[in-house]
Amino acid sequence: MKKTKAILLMLLAAGTMFAQISIGVRIGPPPPERIVRVQPHSPGPGYTWLAGYWYPSGNKYKWHDGYWTRPAYSGAHWVQPRYESQQYYAGHWDGDHGKVNHNHLWDKSKGHERDYNHDHE
Repeated sequence: MKKTKAILLMLLAAGTMFAQISIGVRIGPPPPERIVRVQPHSPGPGYTWLAGYWYPSGNKYKWHDGYWTRPAYSGAHWVQPRYESQQYYAGHWDGDHGKVNHNHLWDKSKGHERDYNHDHE
């Protein structure tokens, strides 16, 4: 009986050493999408319209206006951000060359090339 208790305590101690603690902040679902009544004309062939969306920034959501851009690489398609099962999934480019997450620092670049020609993950 003592041997069983000792083994049980050792297993319990080992399990505690490998336990992980995870702390997350949930801000809930984003607000409803904004309605865009007029979509600007495409700047030319090969451009993709990315509809506006909410994205988490700190403990709140920020609105990202829709925009025209060339894909991250030839053949990539845009996967719109979504919120499901109490989790936010960021928008990204996807295709044969892998996934490319949109970096909001790219938004500071002017023109319609903000997402174009970025390295894939």
